Formats: sequence, structure tokens, C-alpha cells
Amino acid sequence: MAAVFDIELHDVDFVQKEDSDNDVIDLTEGDYSINPNIDRIIENEEVEKVPISPQNVGRERVSRQDFELCRVIGKGGYGKVFQVRKKTGSDKGTLFAMKVLRKASIIRNPKDTDHTKTERNILEAIKHPFIVDLMYAFQTGGKLYLILEYMCGGELFRHLNDEGIFLEETACFYLSEIILALEHLHKQGIIYRDLKPENVLLDADGHIKLTDFGLCKEHVQEGDVTHTFCGTIEYMAPEILRRQGHGKPVDWWSLGTLMFDMLTGSPPFTGENRKKTIDRILRAKLILPPYLTQDAKDLLRKLLKRDALSRLGSSSSDSEEIKNHHFFKHLHWDDVISRKLIPPFRPRLTSADDVSQFDKIFTNAAPVDSPPEYILSESANRVFQGFTYVAPSIFEEHMEDIYAGVHIVNVCKNKNPRMRGFSPRNNNLFRNGRGHNDVDDLDTEMQDLD
Repeated sequence: MAAVFDIELHDVDFVQKEDSDNDVIDLTEGDYSINPNIDRIIENEEVEKVPISPQNVGRERVSRQDFELCRVIGKGGYGKVFQVRKKTGSDKGTLFAMKVLRKASIIRNPKDTDHTKTERNILEAIKHPFIVDLMYAFQTGGKLYLILEYMCGGELFRHLNDEGIFLEETACFYLSEIILALEHLHKQGIIYRDLKPENVLLDADGHIKLTDFGLCKEHVQEGDVTHTFCGTIEYMAPEILRRQGHGKPVDWWSLGTLMFDMLTGSPPFTGENRKKTIDRILRAKLILPPYLTQDAKDLLRKLLKRDALSRLGSSSSDSEEIKNHHFFKHLHWDDVISRKLIPPFRPRLTSADDVSQFDKIFTNAAPVDSPPEYILSESANRVFQGFTYVAPSIFEEHMEDIYAGVHIVNVCKNKNPRMRGFSPRNNNLFRNGRGHNDVDDLDTEMQDLD
């Protein structure tokens, strides 16, 4: 798991500091007691209340008892993600993903409260073919529950890890759908800021959906910049690291990093620790492998420009510059948004509740939603007022569709040629000898990004 950050740049002199190699860094952990006075925290003026519209409250009340826990499919710092089956209502029998968050952990840090608010609001407001849907949201005295559509294909990270690298045709497919998702977010004034293979999920047909919107920045107008240091280091744009303020172009840098990852087996700038990774993002030359087509090389050069104003996608036309690049010349974008393209990979599943596309570290664990350590007081719970939500689509379903969410996905062989026979993708072909031992022996192009 890559490190994820969220700090205010004017408060923390991070780049000059030495860091340990922990996977996840909690920069504010030391400021909070393990037995906090929750009511006192609530009264702190830095604690932000969650202004969530209650327009859907009461339309169809759901609770934890309406869902059967099936399997664990993920785990994070504040809770777990379960595969669950709805036991009641018009969508009885449907599989969902249930994200469970511990309130006491969230409320200790105002930033985490803000992240929760952001994710909840964006999931309600944004509806798009390539963005995961929120179906329900509810809470108990100690936990928050987000019920999301179940993406049975798992993370793109897993498939990229299994394959080693993708063919350009395969990468083009995934990038095209990701571009349209980012384009839609940008049009709504949202910077995503956390694009990485772990946050790209696959559905039963192999199409993608973005997930995890806690690090998004909302209400961004043309030309606006923000100064929060957040994201995953390997995918973080230079202007974030340089404290210059950043805008929507940071997502296009991350797209270039993801494209490079797909085509070579690792992000373009990595080091033995976070400090060295940051240094390489800011200073190292871009090494372009010789087997890439000229179109792929050109797109990577233009997306991975350290000067944000020179980066492809930085103008007012945003994604149009990228969509018009020759790398995508064979695509019809109307077919992309209509999901008419044939995915290069379709999950091989034997049943609707098959969890083979998820990490066994999670799926082998017992699906237990443990009681919360703390139950918040009535005053503390006011922070989460209006959290409850029911998707409008729930009320549009007909009774004959009660079991529509439970279906068997046929086992099918992958018909598309894929790159195989490579060592695990954390051994970069051009840095750790995957195919060659000496980078100087390659006809490798080194690109100055400044």
C-alpha cells in the first residue's frame, strides 16, 4: 500500500524532513488522546460539522440489520469494507459493498471529519457511468455506513499486478474511461487528487469506476488553487510537493503516472523511501522505454510536465486536449461514454458472490462488524446530522426486479492478447533488470521534464 498524505503545506515543513518508511503516515496522531473527551472535541471551533442535505431522509429507512455480512473485501485505517446482501425491501437479495467507518476515530481529527463529509457529499451528488454509485448511507451511535454498488471485478491494481504490464491497447481502454470520469468531476468543480490503481474498480463486464473520494477538493473554479498536501506520494504532482498551490492539472499528472505504471510496471519516479521518491519526482529525468510507440511517448511527455501550466490538460479546455491526442486516435469518445467498447479483461466469476478478484488477506477473514469502542453522545453525533441517504434509483425499481442484482457471471476465457511472463511489477523493467540488467544498454530516451 502506498503512503497517503493530507496536511496543510503552510503548517508543515514536510519536504525537508526525514521520514520513516511506514506505509501509512498519520501526521496528527500524537495530538490526540486514546481516550478523548468527545463532547469537548465537538465544541472545538476547528471541528467542522457535516452540512449534508437531508432531502432523502425518511424515504426508506435502512439499518445495519437490513444487510447480511457475506465477506470482507477491504480494510482501511478507520474500518472495513464488506460484501453484503440486502435482506429487505424492493432490492432484497442484491449484493452491495458496505464501507464501515468508526465515528470516534474520525471525529478526533477535523481533517478526517472533513474527508468523510466530502466523500459522502460527492457520492450523493455525482452520478456517472465511471464513478461508483452510493445507494444508502446510515449511522449508529458509534459508526457510519456507506452502502455502495458492488464492483465484483476488484481493483485494477490486482490485475495490473498479475499481468506485470499492459499492452498499449489495453491501457488505452482503461485510460479513456478514467479520463471521462475525471472530466466529469472537473466540470463539477472537483479535483480528485487520489488517482492510483487501487482506486480504480472493475465491474462484472470489465468497465471501470472510480472510488474513494475523501481527498477530493470541492467548489474549485477556473484558475483556483488549493494548498493541501494530500494524495499518494508516487502519484503526487510536483506543484503539490513544491507548495506552489495546485488545481485540476494535478489529476492529469496522476493520469500520466498511472499510464506509465500500466505500460512499464511501476510509476515513473520511485525511491527507496518517501524522501528519495519526492526528490526524483522533483528532479529526475523521465526514462521512456524503447518499446513504447511514439504516440505513447509523446502523451507521457506532455502529461508529465513539471510545469503545471505547460501540462496537457492545463488549459480551459481541460480534458479535450488529452482526448484529442493521437494516442487515442482510434477511439470514438461517444462509444466510450456509452460503454460500447469491449473491455480487454472480464472478471472470471462462478457466482454472483464470488470474491476471487479480491485479496485473500481480506476475503479469508471472518466477516464481523465489531461493536464500536466508543458510543458518541447526542451532542457529538450532531456532527453527522443529515448523513442518512437513499438513492433515488431505489424507488424507481419495480417489484419484478427484486432479484435483478443477483446474477451469475459466466466463466469466460480472456480473448485479448496480454503481456505475460514478466516478473512482479514492483521490479521495474528499466530499473531492476526485468528483461535487462543495465539501463545504459537500452536505446532508452531520457526526457527533461522542466
